[in-house]
Amino acid sequence: MTQTVADFVLSRLREWGVEQVFGYPGDGINGLIGAWGRADDQPQFVQSRHEEMSALQAVGYAKFTGRPGVCVATSGPGAIHLLNGLYDAKLDHVPVVAIVGQTERSAIGGAYQQEVDLLSLFKDVASEYVQMVTVPQQLPNVLDRAFRTAQARQAPTCVIIPADVQDLPYEPPEHAFRQVPSSHPVTSWPTVSPDDASVRAAAELLNSGSKVAMLIGQGARGAKAEVIQVADVLGAGVAKALLGKDVLGDDLPFVTGAIGLLGTRPSYELMRDCDTLLTVGSNFPYSQFLPELDQARAVQIDIDGKYLGLRYPYELNLVGDAAATLRALLPLLRRQEDRSWRETVEQNVSRWRETVDREAAVAGDPINPMALFREGSRRLPADVIVTSDSGSAADWYARCVELTGEMRGSLSGTLATMGAAVPYGIGAKFGQPHRPVVAFEGDGAMQMNGLAELLTVARYWKQWADPRFVTVVLHNNDLTQVTWELRSMGGSPKFVESQSLPEVSYADFATGIGLEGITVDRPQDLGRAWDQALTCGRPAVLDVRVDPDFPPIPPHATLEQARATAAALLKGDENRRGVISAGIRTKMQELLPHRNQD
Repeated sequence: MTQTVADFVLSRLREWGVEQVFGYPGDGINGLIGAWGRADDQPQFVQSRHEEMSALQAVGYAKFTGRPGVCVATSGPGAIHLLNGLYDAKLDHVPVVAIVGQTERSAIGGAYQQEVDLLSLFKDVASEYVQMVTVPQQLPNVLDRAFRTAQARQAPTCVIIPADVQDLPYEPPEHAFRQVPSSHPVTSWPTVSPDDASVRAAAELLNSGSKVAMLIGQGARGAKAEVIQVADVLGAGVAKALLGKDVLGDDLPFVTGAIGLLGTRPSYELMRDCDTLLTVGSNFPYSQFLPELDQARAVQIDIDGKYLGLRYPYELNLVGDAAATLRALLPLLRRQEDRSWRETVEQNVSRWRETVDREAAVAGDPINPMALFREGSRRLPADVIVTSDSGSAADWYARCVELTGEMRGSLSGTLATMGAAVPYGIGAKFGQPHRPVVAFEGDGAMQMNGLAELLTVARYWKQWADPRFVTVVLHNNDLTQVTWELRSMGGSPKFVESQSLPEVSYADFATGIGLEGITVDRPQDLGRAWDQALTCGRPAVLDVRVDPDFPPIPPHATLEQARATAAALLKGDENRRGVISAGIRTKMQELLPHRNQD
C-alpha cells in the first residue's frame, strides 16, 4: 500500500518517541484519522471532550515528563479551540507541538466553510514556529523543525496540513534545488554555562552579602542539590515562585514557600529584610514582592537571556543552565559563618507552619477549605503528582500543600486559566501512569469543563498502572476568587448574578460514570474521605462542601486592600457576616502566641 502523507506523519511521530497524541476528530483531519486506523493506534490517539482540553492535556504531559506534548485538531473551530491551551504552554514555557487540519488547497482563499487563516491565527501563540505543508516534500523538515523548536525554545509550535495534502502519496525531498531535507529526530542538547569572569563576579557579589535571599522558579528544577548547597554556604533562605513549588521540599527549614499574591509571610519577610538576592530560573512577574529597588544587590541566572533583568535591577545577569552555573559558583563562595540571618529565616518558617495549622483548624461553615488541603497534604503519596486549578484552589495549594521529596506539582502559572487541573492530571497520567495524581479544582472550573473531562478519566483509567486519580472539588457554589477580587481590588460587594453557581452533586456525577464519588460536609470526615479516595482502587471525586468566606488573601495584605474589602462589605455584601467572622478568627491565629515565639 502506498504511504500517504498522513501515514508518514504518524511514523515520524513514532520516531520522535511520541506515545500519545491528545485530540478530537473532525473532517479536516480525516486523512490523519484514517492513518491512525492503519497504524493500529500508534501513537495512541487520546480523545478529550474538547480541543482546549487536548491542548491542556499536552501541556500537563510536557510539564510532568519534560518531553514535548502533542495535540491534534481539525480545521476551523477545532483549531481555534486549541488556542487557550497553547497560550498556557507559551506563557509557562512548555514544549507542545500542535498538528491541525485545514480546508483543501483548492478552496483556500475562497471563503469556504470552516476556512480560517490559520497561519495568522497561530502566528502569535506559535510565534517560534508555525508553518503550513502544501506539498509532501516539505513534511519531514517542517515536522522535525516543529519538534526541535518546541524543545529548544520551550514553547508551542504548530504544523498545518490541508486535508487533501494528508491523502497525497508521500514523496521525500530530493537532492535537488529548492528541496529541503531533514535529519533523524535524535538530537543532543548542550549544557549552557556562563563565562568564568561572570561567575567570579557573581561569587564576589554574593560573598559580600550578610542577608542573602534566593528566589527559585521552574528553571531550577534540575538543580535541587545545587540550590541546597548554595543556600547552605550563603546561609540563605529560599522562596519559590509558584511554578517552582516542587523544586525544593516544603519540609526544608530554610524554604519559605511561595512568594507573591499567593505567598507566605516568611517569603514576604525574606524579601523585605534581605540585602542580597540570587534568582535562579524564575520569571516571577510581581516585582512589588521583591526587595525595594535600591535595597539589595542582586544576581540572576537563567537559561534564556531574553528573560534576564525584567523584574529587578540585577547587577549581574548570567545566561546558563541552573545546575551547571551553581556548580561553577560553589567553589568560589565563602561560607557565611554568622548564621543569625539563617536562624531568623528558619524561625519565621517554623512559626508560619504552626500558623497555617492553626488557621486550618478554625471552624468553617461547614468546612474550612484550608482544613481540606492541610488534611490532604498529610496523606499525599510520596510519588504523587498534584495539579491545581486557578482561583481559590491555587491559594490553598500554594500555602497549605507541602510537597516533599520526589512529589511533583503544577498549575497554569502565568495564564492562570480556569479548568486546567483535570486535563493537566490526565496528561500527567499518560506520561507517568505509575504515579498517583491529585487534582484540586474549584466548582466553577469543574462546571466549566472538569465534569466533561471526568468522562475522559472514566474512559482511560484502566490503562494506567496506578489507578489513583483523585479530583478534589471545592464545592461552595461561588466563584470565590473573583468574589474576593471584587471586594479587595474593586471595593465592590459580591454580585450574586455573576458569582453564584448552580447546585450539582459532583460525587453523584462521578458515581454515575463508574468512578468513586465521595461527599464530605463535616470536617471530622475529611481524613476518612481522603483515605477512601486514595485506596478505593479507581479514580475518585471528593465533593467537599467548603466555606466561601475564608479570605484567600496574602497574610501581608495592604491597608488599601483591607479598606476596599471593608467598603465592599458595607455596601451590602450578602456574605458580610461570614466574611467578617472567618477573617477575624483566621487572622487571630497569626497574632496569638506560638510555641517558638521569643
